[in-house]
Amino acid sequence: MESQKGTGRLESKNSDSKKELFSKGKEFLEIYNKVSSFTEELLHQNELLKKRIEELRAEEKKSREETLGPDDLEIQKKIEKLKEERNFLLEQYRQKEKETQDFMGRYHEIEMENNNLANLYVASYQLHSTLDIQEVLDIVIEIIINLIGAQAFGILLFHEKQNIFRPVKAEGIELSALPSIGMGEGIIGNVAESGEVYYREQAPDVEEIDVSHPMVCVPMKIKDHLIGVIVVYKLLQQKERLTKVDYELFTLLAGHAATAIFSARLYTDSIRKRKTIKGFLDLVTS
Repeated sequence: MESQKGTGRLESKNSDSKKELFSKGKEFLEIYNKVSSFTEELLHQNELLKKRIEELRAEEKKSREETLGPDDLEIQKKIEKLKEERNFLLEQYRQKEKETQDFMGRYHEIEMENNNLANLYVASYQLHSTLDIQEVLDIVIEIIINLIGAQAFGILLFHEKQNIFRPVKAEGIELSALPSIGMGEGIIGNVAESGEVYYREQAPDVEEIDVSHPMVCVPMKIKDHLIGVIVVYKLLQQKERLTKVDYELFTLLAGHAATAIFSARLYTDSIRKRKTIKGFLDLVTS
C-alpha cells in the first residue's frame, strides 16, 4: 500500500512539472508572437514613412517648378551653371596654388644652390690666391666648415714613394687620431684606388669616432693624378644630413683643392730645390 501511495505522489509531481513547463512555454510563445508582430509593424511603418518622404520630396519639387515661371527656371539653370563654373575655377585655383608652392620651393632651392656656388667661387679664388701649402689647407678647412657644415673631418695627402696617405690637417678630431692609410686599404684606401666618392647617412651621435669608417670620403684628383682624400666623420649639430647641393659642393671643392694643393706643393718643392742649388753654388764659388 505504501508503495502504491509513493508511486501516486511521483506521478502527481511529474504531472504538475509538465503543466508548469507547458504553461511557461505557452507564455514564451505568446511573448515571441507579440515581439514578432511588433517588429513586423515597425518595418511596415518604416516602409510607409519612406514612401511618404519620397512623396513629399516629389511634391516639393513639383511645387517649386509650378511656382517658378519660365524666366525663374532659366535663372535657376544659370545659377546651377554658375555654381559648376565656380567649382571648376576653384579646383583650377587650388591646382595653380599647389604649382606655385612647388615653384617657390624649387626657387628657394635654386637660390640656395646659387648662394653656395657663389660662396664656393669666392672660396676657390682664395684657394688659388696663395701658393703656401699650409694656407691652402687652412682655406680648405674653412670651406668644409662653412659651406658643407662638417664638424669632425680631416685631410690626408698621398705620398707616391711610400704609396700611403698621411693625415696633414684635422678639425674636430685630433690629428694624431687619424691613421696613415695604404692604397686600397679599408674604405679610405678603396675610395682613393677607385676614385669614387663614398657617402653614408649621418653617423650615430656617439662620443667616439671610428676613424676607419668615415661618413664621407672624397678623393682629390687632377684627372688621373691622385693628390689626397677628404674624410668627414661628423656634421654640425644643426645639420641633420647631407643634401644634393652638398654632394655637388664636395665634388667641386675636391677638384679645386687638388689643383691648389698640387700647385702649392710644386712651388714649395721648387723653392726648396732652388735654395739647395743656391747653397751648393755658394759653397762651390766661395
